[in-house]
Amino acid sequence: MTVEVLRALYYDPTKSIDRVQNGTTKGRSIKGKLWLASTTIPKPGQHNITDAIFQAIEALGDGTEQYNRPDAVPLQAQWIGSRPDATDYEEAPEIPEEEKYKLMMEEKTLTSSTTVLYFHGGQYYMGVWRTHRQTASRLAKACRGRALSIEYRLAPQTAFPGQLVDALNAYLYLMYPPKGSFHQAVPAGDIVFAGDGAGGNLAASLMQLLLHMQRTRPAGTETSTILFHGTGVPVPLPAGMATLSGWFDVARAMPSVRANQIWDYLPPVDHDNALSQLPNDDIWPTTPPRGDIFCDLSLLCHPLVSPMISKDWSGCPPMYLMTGELELLVDENMLVAVKAAEHGVTIVWEQYEAMPHAFPTAFPDRETSARCINAVGYFARECVESDVKSRATWIAKASGIESPMQLSTNLTWEYATARMMNAQLRRYNGYKHR
Repeated sequence: MTVEVLRALYYDPTKSIDRVQNGTTKGRSIKGKLWLASTTIPKPGQHNITDAIFQAIEALGDGTEQYNRPDAVPLQAQWIGSRPDATDYEEAPEIPEEEKYKLMMEEKTLTSSTTVLYFHGGQYYMGVWRTHRQTASRLAKACRGRALSIEYRLAPQTAFPGQLVDALNAYLYLMYPPKGSFHQAVPAGDIVFAGDGAGGNLAASLMQLLLHMQRTRPAGTETSTILFHGTGVPVPLPAGMATLSGWFDVARAMPSVRANQIWDYLPPVDHDNALSQLPNDDIWPTTPPRGDIFCDLSLLCHPLVSPMISKDWSGCPPMYLMTGELELLVDENMLVAVKAAEHGVTIVWEQYEAMPHAFPTAFPDRETSARCINAVGYFARECVESDVKSRATWIAKASGIESPMQLSTNLTWEYATARMMNAQLRRYNGYKHR
């Protein structure tokens, strides 16, 4: 019943993209056991960070990619932390945002330097930080640290790589705060990327971008550098990455996308008729026309758009990946986990029996959801404060009993790549003849 309600709310085929987007980005009052301090991440300067992204797109692609080249823009962002002494319905105090930040940093529960850079989900066209602030707050509490949640630009108004530009700007902002920022510089070793759904995609895409920059750095240098607010700065890797039901295959080509659609609230896929399912409105279709809400069709199989197709995860810091047994995205999550493990990456894998997509955000009051958020918080703190050990765990739906499981899949990277390319071709054909 809950799955049906969620489908009706967010994926009703009679609702336009504009209507759904507006319905999921409305403001809500700030109350309860969280601190929230709003700030603005300034624009870093003309082409300061965008050129690095455009170069990576070219280097990791096949030369057929077509896309508009967005500039960086100022971003709204929110520092989020636990406020344990507040009541569940207590309104936030009416004080300056910087004062809220200082009070958050003085909380007795903030005992770790762990800083979560959180990217919200919503298939890149739904949601804002407001829709996910409870998740970010619970993660901050679970890791005994804090979170920075950014309001990255949404599609279809802004296509890829605009969101990746925003994510890189936010990461650099944490490490190298410009004048007027609330925070002191955060070392990369204290930062953990996290996100659900499309936010997990953005976390993984940012990680792949950083890995590419590391591999292509000048000989004899320890880390890559980039021009940020007029100054050349190092770009080290973060301490780790955690994804909740990460959306790693934007082409939506894996077998579980169809096999599990009866159990999950995510919309079914139709590669041959992808566009006509959506009513026309003020923002969709786009001008000039584009074959996918998030990106040009030529980018569907690019590793910075669909990280599942990434060939190399070597050198990546520890990764936590969570999936529900019955969600559409279980295949792509397992494939990323297995591929990264083959490349020597420390993997913490958790699979939850009978759960649908991103259940900790969809059903936050369930005991299983609380258990998952606590696991992510523990992982994040492990990344910052100690050594992470690889492990794979199955969590039973009713009893919550945890059992070790094998991290394996019958799907190969070559098979997955072929399915993605076939889906891309079908999307091309459907787009040409719509």
